[in-house]
Amino acid sequence: MSRPRICLPVAGTGAHYEVAPSKIIALGLNYRDHIAESESVRVRGFSPDEPSEPVLFPKLPSCLTGPEEPIVLPRIIEQYRFDDPRTDYEAELALFIGAECSWVDEEDALDCVYGYTCMNDVSQRNIQNGDRSGWFRGKSFDTFGPIGPTVVPAERLSDPQCLSIECRLNGRTVQSSNTSHMIFPLPAIVSFVSRNFTLYPGDIILTGTPAGVGRLHDGDVVEVEIEGIGTLRNPVVVPAGD
Repeated sequence: MSRPRICLPVAGTGAHYEVAPSKIIALGLNYRDHIAESESVRVRGFSPDEPSEPVLFPKLPSCLTGPEEPIVLPRIIEQYRFDDPRTDYEAELALFIGAECSWVDEEDALDCVYGYTCMNDVSQRNIQNGDRSGWFRGKSFDTFGPIGPTVVPAERLSDPQCLSIECRLNGRTVQSSNTSHMIFPLPAIVSFVSRNFTLYPGDIILTGTPAGVGRLHDGDVVEVEIEGIGTLRNPVVVPAGD
């Protein structure tokens, strides 16, 4: 089976953007209200304190999937027989790097951004909590990175630090916030990530999720909407048995 090709329309143009990052770097704990709900989410590594620097973790590029494509709850979960299996949605603003950068200063950081889109940082909580190596596997299952529905070039988004962000589950609003509520703003995020890893064109940075994360079940439909970008919609399914 060949790797799925994701091409998103570029807003304001007739062009399409092929999503093919060398890496996806995501932030945890970047909205104060999400930190406040950490006890109910019960994810290892959460605490009530604001982080002193961005909390980074990776997602595999193979987790990416496009608009309207299904989020598939992983079959491997069945073999663990968890008492309370839980896979969550997380609405996030994502950015695409447009120019190679390393050790970029904050004042120049957004010059390295090509554009913005919506993403759903789907997270399998039992695996995320149980793996001794951390959050990597629980964040990287196939289809755990829905992205789209369009790419908005940076120059067409006047203030990405002031956008309403919302998640709806089966039509009900479950997350509602604004990117202005981030603890670490976008220039600080890009600068910090670039001081740890060289960023290449096409790389994706996820900027964190606000409060209201919750469970996904077979048959659900989850939507991530960000002002000025659009709505990313994906159904949720369990894989067919043998």
